[in-house]
Amino acid sequence: QVQLVESGGGLVQPGGSLQLSCKASGDIGYIYHMGWYRQTPGNQRELVASISSTDTTTYAGSVKGRFTISRDDADGTVYLQMSGLKPEDTAVYNCSADVLYFTTGFFHRANFSGQGTQVTVSS
Repeated sequence: QVQLVESGGGLVQPGGSLQLSCKASGDIGYIYHMGWYRQTPGNQRELVASISSTDTTTYAGSVKGRFTISRDDADGTVYLQMSGLKPEDTAVYNCSADVLYFTTGFFHRANFSGQGTQVTVSS
């Protein structure tokens, strides 16, 4: 079917930057919305940023002006450029994609998510 694999997480000092990547692979016909979520223990999953197939973007208020989401449709990758990182940005970040994919002789549409990548902001 479809797999999403994130990369780019790690440990960074407050004020630093990181870029996350998420590549979709499989029998993909079209990718609609793509997004980045984050979750910390005991907290709800939060939508950080999303981007439509026409490059319309939305951001959570807490990251607006610091994070930038972009996508490369040539290879099915969505990016999250994070700057001005704060300790409260520490979380597991995972990507999600609304995908039209081909299987069993038909096209299907479903939402897929990756396993996540840890981002830790600490001095």
